Amino acid sequence: MKYRSIFVSDLHLGIKHSEVEYFLDFIRGNECENLYLVGDFIDGWALSRKWFWTTDCNTVIQKILRLMRTRETKIYYIIGNHDDFMENFRGLHFGNMEVCQKKIHTSLNNKNYLVIHGHQFDGFLKHNVWLQKFGAVLYEILLTLNYRLNRLRRFVGLKRWSLSAYLKQQTKKAVNFINDFEKTMIYFAKNNKCDGVICGHIHKSEHKQIENTEYLNCGDWIESCTALVEDYSGNIKLIQYKKDGNKI
Repeated sequence: MKYRSIFVSDLHLGIKHSEVEYFLDFIRGNECENLYLVGDFIDGWALSRKWFWTTDCNTVIQKILRLMRTRETKIYYIIGNHDDFMENFRGLHFGNMEVCQKKIHTSLNNKNYLVIHGHQFDGFLKHNVWLQKFGAVLYEILLTLNYRLNRLRRFVGLKRWSLSAYLKQQTKKAVNFINDFEKTMIYFAKNNKCDGVICGHIHKSEHKQIENTEYLNCGDWIESCTALVEDYSGNIKLIQYKKDGNKI
């Protein structure tokens, strides 16, 4: 497929549970003029704890470097919290790749979108980096448990199931946090005189209207394998790479 723009977030290169193989298949099969890496593309926190880097990780970086050399695709690296080491390069251009904290994207139907990772507006964790890093470790443990559980489910003929997604849905505080996060993102989109916001961070893909403003969350490439794409009419939609090889 050929799109005008593709938005992806939270690949977390450097952790065991990143679906790098699926991301590679997705990025190889879909071309675009604008590629937005909306934060947490590389997980510097995880790599600082324990080095985990596969051949597929190298291939992803090589793919991005090839796109930078061809200059057919403009790349915007939006800095997240897990790749905060990229702050050292904020404002710099590497070929046709720009490193930035946020960007205003204008669609072909003349809508302006604030593109930002979103961790800046995570009120609970904003001033507690140690708590964020502790939560990241717990999340990796949860993913490992979920992986083993799904191996057992496959053995007995059951479909894949996300334990972390289930816990988010069942926990009232988590639901309230997500709602507050979405409303805060909408507030900052309006404050920047934008028609919508495109973000990541909370690993929950979404596309909906809130207070007459579009809220779009890219999701992640650990569990949901989702992306946002803009067609040549300026419409932005949420798509998912399904792990059985089919795409919707």
